[in-house]
Amino acid sequence: MILEVAILDVIPGKVEAFEHNFEIAQRIISRMDGYAGHQLRRCLEKTNRYILLVNWETVEHHTVGFREHPMYQEWKALLHEFYDPFPVVEHYQPLFAFSAPAFQP
Repeated sequence: MILEVAILDVIPGKVEAFEHNFEIAQRIISRMDGYAGHQLRRCLEKTNRYILLVNWETVEHHTVGFREHPMYQEWKALLHEFYDPFPVVEHYQPLFAFSAPAFQP
């Protein structure tokens, strides 16, 4: 499993429109081959900054399968106008993972 990470700086004053468009755009990405889930989180300190985390089966599912899919143009039209600067996207592979144990009263 590969994790795509993108820090999204949204132009101030366009946050509400970005969130609305992202709600639509997430339906596109969730239908892509190799897609395994995503999260969009909003920064507490900078309220126009978001982090997008997308799980893919392979890097190629993102870089080729999604980005070369005809529906990517719709994704792009919905979201790319909101970014300043344009985000750097990186891919991470798992090395270690740990979850806190469940609380036992």
